[in-house]
Amino acid sequence: MSESQDWVYNYFNYFTETEEHFQRARGTGLFLLSPLDWALIESWKNAGVPLEAVLRGIDAAFEKWRSRKVKTQMVNSLAFCAQAVLTEAQVMAGAARPGTPRKQAAAPFSVEELRAYLKANAAALPAGYEEIAAALARVADEVERHHEDLEALEQRLTVLEEKMIAAARASQSEETLLAARQDLDRQLRPYRGKMTAEQLAMLERQYLERNLLEKARLPRLSLFYMR
Repeated sequence: MSESQDWVYNYFNYFTETEEHFQRARGTGLFLLSPLDWALIESWKNAGVPLEAVLRGIDAAFEKWRSRKVKTQMVNSLAFCAQAVLTEAQVMAGAARPGTPRKQAAAPFSVEELRAYLKANAAALPAGYEEIAAALARVADEVERHHEDLEALEQRLTVLEEKMIAAARASQSEETLLAARQDLDRQLRPYRGKMTAEQLAMLERQYLERNLLEKARLPRLSLFYMR
């Protein structure tokens, strides 16, 4: 098993395990995470918060909620667990041991699936994004080589997505961008006291980028979205 395959397994595992664990803790398997929740998971991943800390934090937050004598409302957002996740991350950082082996697993997709994903994203890009579409097509043509180093491929896709986001933002009106920020502020208001300023800044960026791409009908390029 290559280090690259190990990396991508854990990358995929971070999102799916968090989603499923939150659903189990909430007791409603059909509950769908919101765009804010997905942005929060992505911000934790990008900040290097261990998956174990996320899962422990979710459990701790729900345990505290269930111990309340009066429950005014159901937990409807992963943001409710943000402070508990931060606490668990801090605890684990103090107890971390260097050199801990990472879990090994098979790569979650084949060369053919990766090629199809890259080509589909290239074809989905509208006029004005020809440079990015051409770059994706070139990667698809050399997919066997890129499949050998998925971490490097993800870095390349991240660069392309950043260019795509910058172009999309430049094409949006001031009113559209303002409306997205106001919607974010409204959703975040109940949870601001549960997050640090750094967490909030990262979450805001992730949410606004997701919202922008959705409004512009642009695909996400990350390997995560192959799931």
